[in-house]
Amino acid sequence: MPARVANLTQPLNGRGPCHFCGPCERGCITHSYFNSAFTTVADALASGNCTLISNAMVYKILMDSAHNRANGVLYIDRNTRQPQELLSRAVILCAQAQESVRILLNSATREYPNGLANSSGVLGHYLTAHVRSGGGSGEFPSFGSKPSVEGGGPHKPMGVYIARFRNIPNAPQYKRFLRGYGYEGESSTDFNWDAPGFGIAYKKAVLIPRTTISITAFGEVLPRWDNFVELDPHVKDVYGIPVLRIHMSDGENERAMIQDMGDSAGEMLEAAGAKNIRTYAHPSAPRWALHEAGIARMGSAPKKSVLNQFQQTHDIQNLFVMDASGFPSNPCQNPTLTIMALCVRSCDYLMAEFKRNEL
Repeated sequence: MPARVANLTQPLNGRGPCHFCGPCERGCITHSYFNSAFTTVADALASGNCTLISNAMVYKILMDSAHNRANGVLYIDRNTRQPQELLSRAVILCAQAQESVRILLNSATREYPNGLANSSGVLGHYLTAHVRSGGGSGEFPSFGSKPSVEGGGPHKPMGVYIARFRNIPNAPQYKRFLRGYGYEGESSTDFNWDAPGFGIAYKKAVLIPRTTISITAFGEVLPRWDNFVELDPHVKDVYGIPVLRIHMSDGENERAMIQDMGDSAGEMLEAAGAKNIRTYAHPSAPRWALHEAGIARMGSAPKKSVLNQFQQTHDIQNLFVMDASGFPSNPCQNPTLTIMALCVRSCDYLMAEFKRNEL
């Protein structure tokens, strides 16, 4: 099926519709491709209720220990390298899972010696990150398509998606592993750079179009205590902030899943009529496609989790973590829309608490 993508198909609030130029990862001059810099952040600034401070590397949360409240952040200015403080009524971390947890670990106090909001001892543990190391490719008829030195066009901003088919509801349990994976794929028509021969024969063979379809699986990783991050006691970044030491390995379940990713990719490509099929199934740790999550997990039991259902820390009432840190599991889908949905829900809760003067 066509993969979902956050591109406009018609003008909206001064943003133009997608014109299929292709390289979305380079930035979008028409602002058709969703990016917080020219959507949510721009809206917040336009409200008059938001101040954007750039070049600020947050180091730690400031605490009012007498009242067990977060009262701001300390950051390092990237240009001057000087520390600055900001005071606030509540603190929300949304810096990406590893960065948010690094801030919490660097914010240890006498009351929280193992990291802020870490009375459970869970903070930093249960690191999950998608496996993306099994898949395949094959060659298909070009159906009149011709390669172009410029890359041709137009190009869709996203390719195809093959939804998870292992261990789905109302189906038998797959015996080799738990959970499952989905494929993301793309196609391209290129010159036949591997053509044999020399001289004129080679030049003619190179011009014969070669269309390739590639599919790569993204698989769910089971949360395990021994996949974790911790502060490195010996290394600091250029701003003087201690960095994370990351411990990550594949378990038996991931290894079996990766092998199945490659095997299934080959089966599907063969069934579709592909030629010159190539498959792969490589070990996945350390990760390439990260989507890190889970290291400040949500849960109803404060002794086994860091956050509640509104991404509010169990230990400190006015401290929230609104990124993928809170995921207790990390399904095979890309996490961005889930991060955003949970963030909106948690902000609604936070605003309601403000209005009731509960925070």
